[in-house]
Amino acid sequence: MGHAVAVGLSGGADSLALCAAMIAEGHDVIALCVDHGLQDGSREQAEKAARQAESLGARARVLAVQVPDKGGNSLEAVARQERYRAMSAAARGGEGPLEIAVAHTADDQAETLLFGALRGRVAGMPERAIVEGARVVRPFLQVRRADTEGACAELGLDVWQDPQNADTDFRRVALRREIIPELSRVIGGDAVPALAQAAMDTARDEEYLATPATADCAELAALPEPRRRRAIAAWLIERGVKVTREGIGGIGKLCTNWHGQGPVAVSSARQAGQRLEVARIGGKLALLSGH
Repeated sequence: MGHAVAVGLSGGADSLALCAAMIAEGHDVIALCVDHGLQDGSREQAEKAARQAESLGARARVLAVQVPDKGGNSLEAVARQERYRAMSAAARGGEGPLEIAVAHTADDQAETLLFGALRGRVAGMPERAIVEGARVVRPFLQVRRADTEGACAELGLDVWQDPQNADTDFRRVALRREIIPELSRVIGGDAVPALAQAAMDTARDEEYLATPATADCAELAALPEPRRRRAIAAWLIERGVKVTREGIGGIGKLCTNWHGQGPVAVSSARQAGQRLEVARIGGKLALLSGH
């Protein structure tokens, strides 16, 4: 018998296929079906996903979350944050927190790489990570979306089609439906495998280069530039500050090219519109309220 594991289950093909695969491998599965309350019928859909999980042999829970309006923050990003917080709380058992398996595929990896690159920071999803306190595993990172759809068809599962996945006003959907197919056309083949592999390589590089946060400007100045960027980013994240390439660059200059310049403007990742500044004071970085 496998170990107990939670599965984030939306009712879409990817997460249904993952739930079925984990059960087939002998794991004791609890499906966590999150109702964000953002669409009509969302509660009914979460309950339907839970019933399908139970029909496969899993236990299931429906988790209702409130997605607050955080002004300039992306609704998708806020919903994701609340979803992982809810799943993390639900996965805490008597023997410690369960791992939460999520159904990100190779196609999702490709989209993540492009999405990050367009923001100026190439990114990939690691196979294991801590997300909003949840111990997340991604068993399907080398599986294609078409394969999960085929598995659900073979099992006779009723797959939920999220209407947002057809709305190209969402940038990730536009990448999926317009940009990646065009890249495939340009290269005369499937662009996803190469993009997904580059994303995985990037995620592994990030793990290797990860550097502890520090506010000591001399320590930061002595680090190689790739590690210095990561140490500054870690310091900002610890303080709830939005990480941008411009912010990291300006803060880096407070350490490597100090000539008495003023503070660097940054903003809160937690409270929309909150203006903050990072200054160098006594050889240390300090986070100050903006004026």
